Amino acid sequence: MSSLAHPPAAPAVHSVDLAVSAVQSVDWLAIAPPTLTAAVALTVLVADLFVPDARKTLLGWLSVAGLAASALLLLPLLDGDRSTFCLTGDPRVCSYTADRFTLVIQLLVLAGALLAALLSVTMLQDARRTLPEGEYWFLLLSSAAGAALLPASRDLATLIVALEVASLPAFALVGLRQGDRRSSEAALKFFLSSVTATAVSLLGVSFVYATTGTLHLTQVAARIQHVDGQLRTLAQTGVVLTLVGFAFKTAAVPFHFWVPDTYVGAPLPIAAYLSVVGKAVGFSGLILVTVVAFPSYAGAWGPALAVLAALTMTVGNVGALRQQATRAHSAVRLLAWSSVGQAGYLLVPIAAAGYAEHPQKAIGSTVAYALMYAAVNLGAFAVAALVGRTRARNRVADYRGLYATNPLTALLLAFFLLCLAGLPPGVIGLFAKVTVFSAAVDAGLGWLAVVMAVNVVVALYYYLQWTALLFRAPEGTPPRHRVPAPLTTALAATAVVGIALSGVPQLVLRFAGAGLF
Repeated sequence: MSSLAHPPAAPAVHSVDLAVSAVQSVDWLAIAPPTLTAAVALTVLVADLFVPDARKTLLGWLSVAGLAASALLLLPLLDGDRSTFCLTGDPRVCSYTADRFTLVIQLLVLAGALLAALLSVTMLQDARRTLPEGEYWFLLLSSAAGAALLPASRDLATLIVALEVASLPAFALVGLRQGDRRSSEAALKFFLSSVTATAVSLLGVSFVYATTGTLHLTQVAARIQHVDGQLRTLAQTGVVLTLVGFAFKTAAVPFHFWVPDTYVGAPLPIAAYLSVVGKAVGFSGLILVTVVAFPSYAGAWGPALAVLAALTMTVGNVGALRQQATRAHSAVRLLAWSSVGQAGYLLVPIAAAGYAEHPQKAIGSTVAYALMYAAVNLGAFAVAALVGRTRARNRVADYRGLYATNPLTALLLAFFLLCLAGLPPGVIGLFAKVTVFSAAVDAGLGWLAVVMAVNVVVALYYYLQWTALLFRAPEGTPPRHRVPAPLTTALAATAVVGIALSGVPQLVLRFAGAGLF
């Protein structure tokens, strides 16, 4: 957290009291979730030196417990907004704010990391010789700490630092499997493309700072609209370049090319982690820089994001359609292309915010959709992890006849796929898509709503094809899949959340149209 520190003479805010203090005050409860996650990461790294190989599983359960405790620390923060690391006596100008938006995204991040950790416990038991467990858990927890920090960041410096803390361990996790050339190639592609995008964003942040003289998002918003003359061109360039890095993290087209190879080359729990937590990082950062920092440039980023949304959902769904047409392809690769298509839907409300009178309300639809997507997509990856234990290639064809050997697992995967498709009984998927569709229509983006409707129909084909395959007669004697306890817990958790949200969709949909800041 040293990157958040400020000079001792800077005034501090611990509450709404605007009195200036000579000593920087830190609200430890506000920063508790990412701090505890980082502390557990360091504990695991040190403990790995002393725990014998036969008991390395304890490191995994310690990590799971740490992520669960970090998520529970969000509960005391529900009583109201809390801000810390403030440069002035004004609580609106702080580097870290635990408001409603922050808490919802942190819940998504920590719950997603927790489910990825449960998948990892089983995976590491099966691949102990090819994956170093201590390093694996340290990297996963470090990335989760950065991801939990990012939605609370309220200045561009902290935002970029959090983005890199979330990203750098992820590069190593993708290529951590020893002796796997495909994993190493995926990690290299992920690393090079991400570093390039980050460098572009840093250049954009430097331009924004040069024209406004501040890094705090609210102050940037107040000052950048008054920039004129030659500095205005510099400011416009800075806005565009800053958005590039976050567009990369969201896997928006044309910054999506790293996704299929990275997901296939990474350990499967890490692919699941990137598909949910990685997207949460990108979208929360994108929301903060557009809606909070650059609202006066909505006329520029609104149309740009609308075009990106249309391209992303179309390219993602066409790519997934090609995977389904050739069932020899990996199921994980199909899920990777599907996640690109889903990113397009998530971009729609953010683009609509550029046209809305109250943009903070429009992005509630993105948050609602992200919560639905996280639960059901992690569930689909959990089933893929189960099938991958007996089918190393994890092809789409390997799911044929799954109902004959694992009826409950097949039914759960069918439910998750129908949620992603937006069909009953996946009611929450249907309602989430309607919410996003409504955001586009309300913003006057009728053409984007039409593109989304067409893409939903295209996606129905490959989701239903995969679902139907589960119930066909198996070829030969299909293997029976034994479900270990951690994997059972992950499947049960995602199923309960998905079914509960389909039964009571207002638990998530209440974020749509609600102000989160």
